[in-house]
Amino acid sequence: MPKKVDHEARRQEISEALWRIAGSRGLDGTSLRDVAAEAGISLGRLQHYFRTRDEMLLFALQHINRLAADRIRERIASLAEEPTPRQVLRACLSGMLPLDERSRIGLLVGAAYYARAVHDEALRAEAKNGIPPLRTFFADQLRLAADRGELPPERATEDEAMLLISMTEGLATYVLLGVHDPEDALRLLDLHLENLFGAERAAGGGAVRAVGCGAEETAHGGADRAAEVGGGRGAEAPASSGRSAP
Repeated sequence: MPKKVDHEARRQEISEALWRIAGSRGLDGTSLRDVAAEAGISLGRLQHYFRTRDEMLLFALQHINRLAADRIRERIASLAEEPTPRQVLRACLSGMLPLDERSRIGLLVGAAYYARAVHDEALRAEAKNGIPPLRTFFADQLRLAADRGELPPERATEDEAMLLISMTEGLATYVLLGVHDPEDALRLLDLHLENLFGAERAAGGGAVRAVGCGAEETAHGGADRAAEVGGGRGAEAPASSGRSAP
């Protein structure tokens, strides 16, 4: 009886080979043949799972994003039973930073993908898809913080949410370039949140509501929503890859 092949597992193994290459020498000029050699399989075998380099890179990015979403859920789940909007935002934003080797490689893969997306309409559409829902989720958390008296109402806007995303992605880029180390990037993120929220004030109890999601939900339920819309902006990979996801 023929051995049953887990196609998804094989595709993930190929992605991990791609991540190892990204971590050691980057992705510029990396071919399907290079990845096949790293994965220990023939080029023909690799092309059974990925017909083109872009298809392989897109799958690798999506797989990283799923792992990043899981990481963000775990971070928020480790917070207090009813985390504040500020805590939810920090967990999400810190998940977008390359704070270890695994998340660094994930961001390198993402950077390679986005560089190609600039000149490819289909890839560009995919790259842009995650930004509006992430901005909306962050804005919802800012509005909730304002409702709880933790944030000036005039700061609870989608523009402010976009500034949070842009600042964090800028910090992530600077870590990759060696302008900041991960600790400095996290310190600057915390400094910005302190400037935005001011001294943390005691807030009333109750569930954190992700405004605009269509229903009341606990903060940990909102964490799932955050992971769904924001996981794609981080990066992470399994330990076996030599680089991990966020």
